[in-house]
Amino acid sequence: MIKRTLYFGNPCYLKKKDMQMHIDFPEKENKPPAIIPIEDVGVVVLDNPHITLTNALIAELNQNNTAIISCDAKHLPFGLMLPMFAHHAFTEKMYQQLECSLPLKKNLWQQTIIAKISNQAAILRSLGINDSKMQYYLKLVKSGDPQNVEGRAAAYYWENLFGTESSFSRDRLGENPNAMLNYGYAVLLAIVARGLVSSGLLPAVGIHHRNKYNPWCLASDIMEPYRPYVDRVVLEVVKRFPDQDELTPEIKKQLLQIPAIDVDIDGKSSPLMVGLQRTTASLSACFEGSSRKLLYPELKI
Repeated sequence: MIKRTLYFGNPCYLKKKDMQMHIDFPEKENKPPAIIPIEDVGVVVLDNPHITLTNALIAELNQNNTAIISCDAKHLPFGLMLPMFAHHAFTEKMYQQLECSLPLKKNLWQQTIIAKISNQAAILRSLGINDSKMQYYLKLVKSGDPQNVEGRAAAYYWENLFGTESSFSRDRLGENPNAMLNYGYAVLLAIVARGLVSSGLLPAVGIHHRNKYNPWCLASDIMEPYRPYVDRVVLEVVKRFPDQDELTPEIKKQLLQIPAIDVDIDGKSSPLMVGLQRTTASLSACFEGSSRKLLYPELKI
């Protein structure tokens, strides 16, 4: 079953009662509380400084492996809370991950980049853009990607994604649609981190990313082939709201649908959040030595 993504943009009081999430609205005295089964919740987004949560609710959300995202003053995702562990064999899985050999890490990164570039190429094809250069780059990806083919493919991808006449430049601090991409990627990162924790893995210990300031290195690795799915949603949002330069509630609503969009993995279709569980489970199998194949989605156009 697909878990729900809950967005809170107004003042409210969230508590646990009878294994349900009770939502009270202090500014609307005549409005009855909303009640949602905690087991149905996968992601909670807190986007207002006047939101209160009880510790009992937080503990129960953690028990159900819910990702809790808090937003900053600019209404962008900033903090992420996950349970410390959510797998019965956490310690065993941790050692398997930490003892992963360098050749295996390089092979896993090669698979990751091939999947990412393949999905980026599919996006360009859907826009009627020649993807022969992307197909050429795919043939160059070697174990560990020592030639940084990923970066070269990304440069071509971003030059063409929003049209050859566009002056768009991918910059985290740049103008829209950069803010939309940032928001979508933050939601995606939370879902990936949630999947990793549920598979008994440490989100901070990557197979490629090693930035000492990044506590989500492995999540940053595994989300790469999923990024084009966010890009496709942003393309649709830009098409629908061509003159909108701000992250309005309606745009956020569209971006928060990311966990529910369909992905195809190994011939089977499922919501992205469910597909990510298959990806993280396959990664865990690689670490334990029972497989050498990462299950990544293939973007269908």
